[in-house]
This record gives sequence, structure tokens and C-alpha cells, in this order.
Amino acid sequence: MFKEVSELSLAQGDGGLPTALAAGREAGENGVFVLSARFDGAAHLSATPRRHHVCFQISQQSRFDCHIADQRLSHQPAAGSLAICPAGADYGADSEGSVDAILVAIDPNQFALTAMEDASHDAQLMVRLSGHDQNLLDLARTLVRESTDGCPSGPLYWSEVAARFTDRLITRHTSARQRPVRGSLGKEVFHRLKDYIFAHLDEQIEVASLASIAGRSNFHFTRVFAQSVGMTPHRYIVHLRLRRAAQLMRDGQMKLAEIAATTGFADQSHLSRWVRRVYGVSLAELGTYRRGTAGIFTTDRGILT
Repeated sequence: MFKEVSELSLAQGDGGLPTALAAGREAGENGVFVLSARFDGAAHLSATPRRHHVCFQISQQSRFDCHIADQRLSHQPAAGSLAICPAGADYGADSEGSVDAILVAIDPNQFALTAMEDASHDAQLMVRLSGHDQNLLDLARTLVRESTDGCPSGPLYWSEVAARFTDRLITRHTSARQRPVRGSLGKEVFHRLKDYIFAHLDEQIEVASLASIAGRSNFHFTRVFAQSVGMTPHRYIVHLRLRRAAQLMRDGQMKLAEIAATTGFADQSHLSRWVRRVYGVSLAELGTYRRGTAGIFTTDRGILT
């Protein structure tokens, strides 16, 4: 259960591993993993994570000595408090008593993609040694519950919860970078590229055409795009094609073969393989999901408001 966060050092009072209450991620490429653990007697965790880590203390109050990079705090946080460690920052925490905790790990590439599409191009995840966000905590608990029960609501429900978790992080726990990242895509350039891709979804889209819009060489454009968006230009094109295909499927006005052709896939089989890879479901399953005008995500198994 701890394999997904193998860079994380964990120990309880007797020096052994804590009890894993739930751990998992769903099929597909949602970029989020959740771990719920119980530390008996004491708790220690430390890491220099490859992913962004958001940690919640769930149990009764215990005293913690914490650090993230060069920031340190000794305190007794209330149950439900959170700490946020961006990817690559060294962090650790030690508690004097038993602790139940939830850790949500987020792929930085998925975070970057969401930030770009939310018009938060210069968003930088903030370090937080202590804080509270009930919305994030509720979403984390939903992921734990799904993992505990074997993800009964399926990969698309998991992905929706994971997406809302990432959106909330970006909205409430990021700040603008003090200086732009060298070699990153500008906001206006990104939107021109996105508009061009949407206008040519049913055609072959060459990287050279995108590079020309951005005013860069093919090689430099591909590198800068991947750094800024979290995926290559080709994968971003597929990302937009799948998004449009899902919308058309939910509308129910076109046959699957027509949808595949309209969105630039070679055929229905090609579309099906990408849906399975990215969403972890079949075309038929994808077609049963609906999003209402109020942002309510529904399936035949449940509702996420």
C-alpha cells in the first residue's frame, strides 16, 4: 500500500510502519493518490516528494514538530488541520502521540495542466505548515471512502473528485510567482494555441504549426510547452480531443464513429483505446456520465455535489 509514496519515510511509536487504513488511485490518468494511515504511540514522516503532498491530521490533538524546507513549526493542531508540501521540498513531522492521517499526493504535471486551463498560469503551490480547509478535507475523505470500499463509483467519479481537489488547491493555496519562469508559455500564447487546436480537431495538427503560432522553433516549443502545461503538445491535442468527444457522447446526437472522425481519431477503436487509457473506462461507460448545469456530477451510482 505504501509503494505509491515510496519516497516517504513512515514510522510509528514501535519503529514499525503505521497501519494502512486505505490506499489507492483509480484507473486512468487522474494524477492523484490517497493514503489513510494510523500511527500508534507516535508518528514520524519525512520525504522529499516527487509529487505535491497535502497531509491532514484526522484524529485527536497531538503535538507536532514540523518542517518544510527552511520553515519550522512546533504546535498542537486541531483535528482536520492540513499541511502542504510542494514537490521537491524537503519536509518532516514528528508527533508525541497516536495519529490518524490522510495524505493526498498530486502529480505536478496534472497540477500544471489544471493551473494552465484555469488561467492560473503563474500559480505556485504555497508551503503550509498548518491550516484548515474543510472543502479539501471533505474531498480527501471522499477519496479515502472510495478506496476503502473498492471504488464502487468508478474511475470517472474518482477523477471528478480528484479534479475538484486540485482545483481547490489552485484556487485557495497558490500564489503568483514573484518572477516568471524562464522559457514558459505566456497566457495569450497558450490561449491562441488552444483555440487553434479546437478549430482543427478533425484535422492532422502538426507541431510545426503550433510552434509557428508561439514564435519558436519546433524543438524549443515542445520543451517549453511540456514544462508549462505538464504534457507534450501531442498529448495536449489528445486531451482536448477526448474532452470534446466526451461532450459529444453525453449530448447523444452522434454515433461513435462520427464522434471519432469529428474529434480527429483514426476510428472508433482508436478513440476507445484512448478513453480506456486516460479515463479507465469503456466508451459505453463514459457515455453514461452527465454533468448538469449546476456543476453536479452524476452517475447511475451516485451524485457528487
